[in-house]
Amino acid sequence: MNKMTQDNLRSAFGGESMAHMRYRIWGEKAKKEGFPNVSRLFYATSDAEEVHATHHFNAMKDIEGGFPVTAMAEFGLTSTSENLQGAIDGEVFEYTQMYPAYIAVAEMQEEKEAVRAMKYAIEAEKIHAELFTKAKEAVDQGKDLEAEQVLLCPICGFISITGKEDTCPLCNAKKELFKEY
Repeated sequence: MNKMTQDNLRSAFGGESMAHMRYRIWGEKAKKEGFPNVSRLFYATSDAEEVHATHHFNAMKDIEGGFPVTAMAEFGLTSTSENLQGAIDGEVFEYTQMYPAYIAVAEMQEEKEAVRAMKYAIEAEKIHAELFTKAKEAVDQGKDLEAEQVLLCPICGFISITGKEDTCPLCNAKKELFKEY
């Protein structure tokens, strides 16, 4: 595997892993603040980030050694509204800047598995940002997110809050595979 793609996969793995844990912490905070549906959304997105991290990890199966230490902003336990804004900012960064650059490199280096993993992530991150934006709008009005269901596609990280999909719109996985929160 080419070094630049290796480095990008390591970085993406680290970012998705940190997002996974950050969203779990923020989900607990939202639950404590009385926003159970926002909490479920954070937990589902946390698991989606784990799906992405797993894809990245599997794509770098031939990489040995540790992961680079990345300087990260501190993620404090602020309000649910502030946490949602942090989530929105992170998701938007991933799909507008990080993944497009990583995909371009992986495509140039003909790393098909890495491209596939990152393309799943980029499309799911767009949906995550939309859902976090809806959740923030509700929380800023003192309400919880309106969600009939919170479902996660364990294949690509797609999240539904309606449950109306028969198959995943990103990877075509059957709804029966979705995990409910």
